[in-house]
Amino acid sequence: MAEWVTGKVTRVEHWTDSLFSIVVNAPINDFTAGQYAKLSLEIDGERVTRAYSFVNAPSNPNLEFYLVNVPEGKLSPRIHEMQPGAEIMITKESQGFFVIDEIPECDTLWMLATGTAIGPYLAILQEGKGLERFKNIVLVHAARFSRDLSYLPLMQQLQQRYDGKLHIQTVVSREETPGSLTGRVPALIEDGTLEAAVGLKMDANDSHIMLCGNPQMVRDTQQVLKDTREMRKHLRRKPGHMTSEHYW
Repeated sequence: MAEWVTGKVTRVEHWTDSLFSIVVNAPINDFTAGQYAKLSLEIDGERVTRAYSFVNAPSNPNLEFYLVNVPEGKLSPRIHEMQPGAEIMITKESQGFFVIDEIPECDTLWMLATGTAIGPYLAILQEGKGLERFKNIVLVHAARFSRDLSYLPLMQQLQQRYDGKLHIQTVVSREETPGSLTGRVPALIEDGTLEAAVGLKMDANDSHIMLCGNPQMVRDTQQVLKDTREMRKHLRRKPGHMTSEHYW
């Protein structure tokens, strides 16, 4: 049974009409970068709960979450309306295995995300622990429109911090944007466009692919990597090349 604590919203950032971030202060236990917590509100006499990944590093006490407002959803519209000072319930213990310690040895680590699923990667990169063993890290954020790349400035700051080790690439599916690739991630991998843009190969001998976001993107990308790169899912009992987290 999950133990819940009361958190207080300290900041709300509205990036677009539907994309927003909230920062919460709450007495939760330590978590590992890449994990998620559950947020909850009582709505019409019912406790409504959803899981959200941390955007902040574990060493940062300001608990940050990146959300999309789903108009027909039960919880996100209510959180979308929140103002600083509002209270929200959060699980004291965090969960999830989408963490660096679970990634096998490799030279190049690819971090692929769609939409709000960029969150766990930002937590991992801001914390910076356990990344020394990789020669290259590639962070790819895919969104529908360029305005949806909310955390691009932070991604660019992290790129400078890692001094050549971190490569960032944005992908926009519904418009052409300078500096971004256009299309869907699976197709850009299949035809080699993503690798050409980054200047690194997705090779089964020295690469590992982390996938987080839209379940269709995750499935399609896994299939492309299986068919064209001879990659397989990573399991503790059978090490592989792909680690995934579906985001709903």
